[in-house]
Amino acid sequence: MLRDLSAASDLKHVILRYFNVAGSDPDEIIGQSTPESTLLIKVAAEVAMGKRDRLFVFGTDFPTKDGTCIRDYIHVTDLADAHIEALDYLRQSGQSTLLNCGYEHGYSVREVIQAVNEVHGQALTVEEKPRRPGDPPELVAEISKIHQTLSWQPKYDDLHKIVRTSLAWERKLLDG
Repeated sequence: MLRDLSAASDLKHVILRYFNVAGSDPDEIIGQSTPESTLLIKVAAEVAMGKRDRLFVFGTDFPTKDGTCIRDYIHVTDLADAHIEALDYLRQSGQSTLLNCGYEHGYSVREVIQAVNEVHGQALTVEEKPRRPGDPPELVAEISKIHQTLSWQPKYDDLHKIVRTSLAWERKLLDG
């Protein structure tokens, strides 16, 4: 609809295609509080804090380095910065465009679990389940266009930083 509206008017837009948004505000002012979330890092942090009893791993037979699917996780703060950069781009007469928001590399489910275990200091309870229909083995952003179009530079491109902020937010929710 945005593309059609832009073709029929002077409206310019930037569509940001998110990959797996994770993490929380590093200052713990705001964070994800979605009940029954299915996002891996959010769920893993809830398991670490005792809000859930286990983490389900859906598929361990993917053609990847450890058999679990690989995803590109982007910290929510970097995504917020991409939105600001997109607005600045449009204010400077930028043309309509679509941009992927990710880090151009991914982590497997097992790597995420290991990072949570390391940051939390205790192993999560994990249960393996069969694959879910339609899950691709790997889904990683191609981000050359966002770097060519915006002056966006990620600051949280580190799995342990993402996990650390997720765990801090879940702890704050428990203490709140």
